[in-house]
Amino acid sequence: MADIKANKLKNRASYVGAAINLFQTLIKISFGILGQSAALLADGIHSLSDLLSDLLVIIAVKLGSREADRDHPYGHRRFETIATVILGLSLIAIGGAIAWSVMERMGNPEHLPTPNPLSLGVAALSILVNEWLYHYTKRIAKTTRSKLLMANAWHQRSDAISSLVVLFGIGAVMLGYPLADAVAAIVVALMVAKIGLNLVLESIKELVDTSLPPELVAEIRTAIHAIDGVVDIHLLRTRQMGEDALIDAHIVVDPRITVSEGHMIGDIVRDDLIKRFDDVMDVLVHVDPEDDESLLDHPRPLSRGEVQQLLDDYLVEFKLAIDDFRIHYLDSQIELEVILPFAISSQAEQLEKIKKQCQLMCADVENIDHVFVFFKV
Repeated sequence: MADIKANKLKNRASYVGAAINLFQTLIKISFGILGQSAALLADGIHSLSDLLSDLLVIIAVKLGSREADRDHPYGHRRFETIATVILGLSLIAIGGAIAWSVMERMGNPEHLPTPNPLSLGVAALSILVNEWLYHYTKRIAKTTRSKLLMANAWHQRSDAISSLVVLFGIGAVMLGYPLADAVAAIVVALMVAKIGLNLVLESIKELVDTSLPPELVAEIRTAIHAIDGVVDIHLLRTRQMGEDALIDAHIVVDPRITVSEGHMIGDIVRDDLIKRFDDVMDVLVHVDPEDDESLLDHPRPLSRGEVQQLLDDYLVEFKLAIDDFRIHYLDSQIELEVILPFAISSQAEQLEKIKKQCQLMCADVENIDHVFVFFKV
């Protein structure tokens, strides 16, 4: 239900933005032509790019909100990332085209148009409208944790700033500086291109699985260390997918706890991180009995079946009496715990035989470091 509500909010912000930007595009381009302002015309094209970005957001939200499936087990969030890349590239192209066109016209200053006061009023109105739209979109972007919507909000803020530049450019022309309008148009174009470049670079970082910000990774590491049962963390990997973050954590626990207790600690780590950090969508926890990251060579360990065969061979007299045995794989060696009936503990001769056979097994088998014998009541 939270995802459905978030998608509705994203769509609402995009539809409101699209309607306002459609109106602004028509007004600015019309009055840019009628009012003979190159800067206002460039600003109108900027508003057109805002309109296209709103439509792109609507499509991306629709694609990105689809549930995970067999082909996309992590969901479709990166459709929003791809849409952001497309949006950024389009802004770079639009900004470059505007700047090139105006610079060509500046080569013949006598042909530069002179804007009229009507263009000044349109630019002033655009500043107010876009500033309101920026705050409206930004509020919803924070609520839904949407990077794409936040990028679109800043795109709208850039439209307000570009309109401010247009306002000064037109005003300067009226004060007797004929090139001011063209210079303002170039400034607007460069602003559009710069925003596009930032969007592309940030999105590419996400697409190549760049880690989360260092300060956030440090917070995650601290949160994991604080969980009862976690001895250490020897590997922590993070990546971004849309507005969501994914974490792979290798935690170290007491090597002699049960598998079920280690699994329980791993579940607590996962649940605690998802609950504590809003951006975290999923956590993959690998439970280790020791820090094995520095071990470059991992010799093949003895399997349980092979250990069973060794016990059968060395403790052949007690084969039927062995109640159970546990294996601890530590420091590339094996610590073996053998469980025998309590009745044997009072038989000194039998105990001596068991001791000698266990010592012999440790001496003969390189992988076995210690054998501990316990008696079950």
